[in-house]
Amino acid sequence: MAGEYGTTMSPEACGGEDKAIYGTAIIKDGGALFVLESKGNWKHAGFHLSTSIVAPALLSLPYAMKGLGWAPGFLALIIGAVVSFYAYMRISKVLEQAELEGHRLLRFRDMGGYVLGRTWGYYPVSVLQIGLCLGAMIGCIVLGGQSMKLIYKVFHPNGSMQLYVFTIIFGMVMAVFSQLPSFHSLRYINLLSLLCSLGYSLSAVGGCIYAGHSNEAPPRDYAVVGSPGSKAYGVFNSLVIIATTYGNGIIPEIQATLAPPVTGKMFKGLLVCYAVVITTFFSVAAAGYWAFGNEAQGNIFINIEPFVPKWLNFLSNALVLAQLLAVALVYAQPTFEIFEGKSSNIQKGKYSARNLVPRLILRSALVAITTLISAAIPFFGDINAVIGSFGFTPLDFVLPFILYAGVFHPSPRTPKYWLHWTIVIVFSIVGLLGCVASVRQVVLVASTYKLFANIV
Repeated sequence: MAGEYGTTMSPEACGGEDKAIYGTAIIKDGGALFVLESKGNWKHAGFHLSTSIVAPALLSLPYAMKGLGWAPGFLALIIGAVVSFYAYMRISKVLEQAELEGHRLLRFRDMGGYVLGRTWGYYPVSVLQIGLCLGAMIGCIVLGGQSMKLIYKVFHPNGSMQLYVFTIIFGMVMAVFSQLPSFHSLRYINLLSLLCSLGYSLSAVGGCIYAGHSNEAPPRDYAVVGSPGSKAYGVFNSLVIIATTYGNGIIPEIQATLAPPVTGKMFKGLLVCYAVVITTFFSVAAAGYWAFGNEAQGNIFINIEPFVPKWLNFLSNALVLAQLLAVALVYAQPTFEIFEGKSSNIQKGKYSARNLVPRLILRSALVAITTLISAAIPFFGDINAVIGSFGFTPLDFVLPFILYAGVFHPSPRTPKYWLHWTIVIVFSIVGLLGCVASVRQVVLVASTYKLFANIV
C-alpha cells in the first residue's frame, strides 16, 4: 500500500486485503491533493475546529437546560465537553499512528475502511458523514436566511420581503465563497468565524443579563414542567441537543489540512477550540437559563430581542450571519472533496481550465440545490435534529472508540477498555433515544409545515 511519502505497506499490515485498497486512493485523486492539501499548522486546525463546533447551535443551550434543570444541565455540559475532547483525541491518535506506520489517512471514510474494512467501515461512514454534512449545509442556509430577515426587520419592522428571498441571497453569497479551492484556504475566514462566535456569545450573555435585570423581566421558573412522559422526552431531547452541539463529524478532514508530520498538532488545535467552547457554551447556557428559566427558546436571541436596543439585535444577527457562512463552507468541504476526486485531472494544475470549470459547475450546483431545499423547507431545523442524532452521535461519540480499539487493542484488564465501551454504550442509547424524541417532535409539528413558509 502506498503511503503519503511513497512508502509501502503490506495488506497484512493494514489489517487485510479489504483494508489495503484505501492507500492509493488517498494520494492519487484531486480531492486529497486539491481540497485537503496539507499545508496548515496547529493554529489553523484550531480555527477549523472552532468553526465546526462553536457554531450558532450553542444559542440553543439554554433551551436544553430547561429540560434538565441547573445541576443535571451543567453536569451534561461538562460530560459533553470532556467526552467529546477525549473522543476527538482518540481519532487523532489513530490517524497519527497510521502516519507513523507510513499510511496517512486523510478522510473519515478512509479511516473507517482502514480499520473496519469496506463493508463495515468505508460505506457506513461515507453515508453518515455526507448526510450529516449536507444537513449542516442546509441548516446553515436556513438560519442564514432567517438571520438576514431579522436584520431587515430591525430597520423595516413592517417590511414585506419574504424569507425565501433572504435565503436565496445567502445562497448566492455562499456560491461565490464556495469557489475557494481548498479547506486550507478557509483558515482566515475561520479565524474571523471564531471571533464572531465570541462576539455573539458575549452579546447573548450581555443581553440576558440586561433582560434579567429589566423592570419588565419575565418571572423566572426553573422547574422542569410537564407530564412524566413529556419530561422524559424533554431529557432525551436536551441530551441530544447538548451532544450535537459538541459534534463535529469531520475531524480526519481537519487533521488532513495539517502539514506533516502531524504528531501533537491536533492536540494544540483542540486546546484552542475548547478554550473557545468553555468560554461560550457555559456562559451562554448559564446566562440564558438564569434570565428566562423554562421559558428559554430554541434560539436565546428570540427571548432577548424585546429587551435590548436595536443596535444589539443588529450586531448579534450580523455576527451569527457571518459565522453561518463559514460553518456552511466548512461542512461543504467533504462533498467538494468527493467532487474534485471524481472530476479533476491531477496532471493539470489546480487552477487550470480543465479543473476550474468542473469545480465551478459542481460546487455551484450543490449550493443551488441546497439553497432551493432551504428556501422550500425553512422548518428544516426540526428535521436536522433527526439528522444530527443519526450523524453526530455515531461519528463523534461511538466510532472514535471502536476505531481506537481496532488499532491499539486495549486490554480488557485496563480501565481504558471499560471506559471506552461504557461511553460507546451510553452514547448509543442517548443517540437512539434522541432520534425517537426528534422524530416525535417532527410528527407533533408536521401539520404546521408549509413549503416556502415565511416563518420569521
